[in-house]
Amino acid sequence: MHKAAATLLSFAAMPLSAQQPASTPNPYLRLMEQASTHAHTNGATAAPVLSPADHLVLDGSIPIDALHAQGIRIVPWTTNDPAKMRDLIRLGVDGIISDRPDLLHNVVDEARRSRSLTAEQRERLAHFDISAHRGGRGLRPENTLPSFESGLDNLVTTLETDTGVTTDGQSLIGHDQFLNPESCRRADGKPYTLDNRVYIRDISLAEAQHTYICDKLHRTAFPDQHNDLALSPVASAYARQEGLRSPFVPTHAAQLFDFVRFYAEYYRTGRGRTDPHATERALTAEKVRFNLETKILPDHLPTEMTERLPPGAPADLLENHTVDPQTFVDTLTHAILSQHMESRSEIQSFDFRTLVLVEEQHPRITAFYLVEDPRLLSTDFVPESLRQSTP
Repeated sequence: MHKAAATLLSFAAMPLSAQQPASTPNPYLRLMEQASTHAHTNGATAAPVLSPADHLVLDGSIPIDALHAQGIRIVPWTTNDPAKMRDLIRLGVDGIISDRPDLLHNVVDEARRSRSLTAEQRERLAHFDISAHRGGRGLRPENTLPSFESGLDNLVTTLETDTGVTTDGQSLIGHDQFLNPESCRRADGKPYTLDNRVYIRDISLAEAQHTYICDKLHRTAFPDQHNDLALSPVASAYARQEGLRSPFVPTHAAQLFDFVRFYAEYYRTGRGRTDPHATERALTAEKVRFNLETKILPDHLPTEMTERLPPGAPADLLENHTVDPQTFVDTLTHAILSQHMESRSEIQSFDFRTLVLVEEQHPRITAFYLVEDPRLLSTDFVPESLRQSTP
């Protein structure tokens, strides 16, 4: 559907999502049926969630109605175009992960004001998941305390982020297996490039926070991204309290939970209490959820992934430089449980080995199944119990 034409439709007018012929079972539906059965068998308190690339929803590959009939929510990623956000909402998704939580919040508010909503649509929008991707990297450097502050400022319902495991068993937040030189620099000014990159597995939390500052901007991709600390008063105050050399040092899961509590107190009783948005910001922080990804790779990547490696990229980027799945799950769930955040946390991954372990060992934590290329569902990337046969 052309974007311009799509925006003219009312929120109640979108036709039912495309369905696969009965003779060709949909691999995403089969995956989630099996994942749901596994979660239920192990006492999960909530059904797993399907989190597909947004184009899979827009092109009809995701059978929304059939998944909803099974009690499965659909929260696609990563949508930054308001027109696409509107299309996804019309199609009936349950949330959206976006680099621009400010734009997403506006679109959801617009949808809620529509007079043509059905009762079902009104109910879904009342609980719509506005999720800030990497804290909202379209506005602040990704996966940093200022980015999480910006997400909360924009009244998100979920902060989405990524984790690795350090030498001292901490869930360091970062999108890649290594501290990426495109986002991070050395605090001492020494050169830091892809050639001398440091893997999260090979550094302690204290070393990471002492050595690196991750405040680099990506203005080509995100022209509205800023690292001016005047825009991040809560992160700056928290960094001073905790003795961090910068609000932009690498953070970790337990510290994120603590920071969100600090943010709530800042606007509830602290220096921000006179801000005109203080009440709604404090309420947001007190209820916000955390969607934490395990950034782990199988030992042997399928061709469907290796073919995407940029020309000239180091060959060992294709190798796994993280800990084993059980250690990964143990580390992340320890951070969640020690902070009593299991009722507000979800664990997501493309590597379903970690999700299976979460469902078996921590049934109060909801699993998010990240999917993109359907061919990956039939490879070793997926545990045999969930592996699909795809066309």
